[in-house]
Amino acid sequence: MHTSNFKWLRLALILLLGLLAAGSPANTQPAKAQSPSTGMICTTGTNFSLTAESGHIMMPDMTTMFMWSYGLAGGGFQHPGPVLCVDEGDTVTIILQNFLNTPTSIIFPGQEEVMANGVPAQPEFNGPGGTLSSMTTSAPPSGSVTYSFVASRPGTFIYESGTDTKKQVAMGLFGALVVRPAMGADYVYNRSDSQFTSSEEFIAILSEIDPYLHQAMEQGLNFNMNNYRARYWMINGRGFPDSIADNGASWLPSQPYGALARIYPYDAGTHPYPAVERFINVGTEDYPFHPHGQNGIVIGRDGNPLEGPGGEDTSFEKFAVNIGPGQTWDVLFKWHDAENYSPSNPVPITVPDLVNVALGEFFGGSPYLGVTETLPPGSTTLNQCGEYYIISHNHALHQLDAWGQPMSGPITYLRIDPPLPNSCP
Repeated sequence: MHTSNFKWLRLALILLLGLLAAGSPANTQPAKAQSPSTGMICTTGTNFSLTAESGHIMMPDMTTMFMWSYGLAGGGFQHPGPVLCVDEGDTVTIILQNFLNTPTSIIFPGQEEVMANGVPAQPEFNGPGGTLSSMTTSAPPSGSVTYSFVASRPGTFIYESGTDTKKQVAMGLFGALVVRPAMGADYVYNRSDSQFTSSEEFIAILSEIDPYLHQAMEQGLNFNMNNYRARYWMINGRGFPDSIADNGASWLPSQPYGALARIYPYDAGTHPYPAVERFINVGTEDYPFHPHGQNGIVIGRDGNPLEGPGGEDTSFEKFAVNIGPGQTWDVLFKWHDAENYSPSNPVPITVPDLVNVALGEFFGGSPYLGVTETLPPGSTTLNQCGEYYIISHNHALHQLDAWGQPMSGPITYLRIDPPLPNSCP
């Protein structure tokens, strides 16, 4: 098929999907929330039209990588796929249109009684008695399939390709599904102790890339998955330092999700609830993610709250979140100024003169939250209002690498702003 003809066919299919989605009041197009500069961006609704297509992303070493990914119909290529947010009890419908040159599909681990084209989703085989070709009903090239299920329990889940999974998930066909509990959107589960600050909800989708696989797929060549070896490790589809850039950063048009966590200090009166981070591992390795400066309270895994048979709390505190392949972890965390140091309550040590100190780019000139000072001539800073920055990264140090470039990969920061009111942008 000529390229121009394929483009017209693709456009016609996208328009058809849009008309189908708009055909009745009950089947509305999903809505992407207005993008905050940091935090999780939800695509909300109950009916979603997704595409499987190819595109390119920017790597931390300034190379580009050919990828496959899911995107919103008519929205262009993005990686990773959109974060789909639904409510407990919703009947969710997802139309997948395949623009790849190979069959593909979506599976929904943790969801029960998934339907495909109106009948129970079933594995597909290469002929009678043949080998498994897909774990669920797939869409052929230029074809589509419609999935539906009832989101029966809250939590954090993965959606990913069920066709040639080892290869297609590695190529980027994955995303996150968040089911909001009946108690409300600022709870992780139907437990009062899972409440979080609604503006402090974050996601960390951890993945990996073998560039030889992606090069082979771009050139239409075969690739032996026995030779697969990760050489890039990503967080939300980005590597450091791009990982701390804003959501929707202009120089990352195909990578919309940043990973910087930005919060305010915990205060029982004015800021009484913690933040939440939803960790997802779609790679093949364990990812021991370590947010420095505070331990997290693990309250759920794989969409299951950590509780005993009688509903008793079995959550636990964790220094590093050791996420296995295919797992999701829900973690509450907070930061509070325990000593409340300030210029009027100084730290009980002699602070070195700044001319004798090697200054990092996130230092604002003062050890006190909300205070900035004049820096020595020639210094540069990214600090805006005396905020604190605390690094978060994988503790498997070989993963902090981008094909030989160290201190890249799944690294981000926790930014603590001064309590409101403040002068922060």
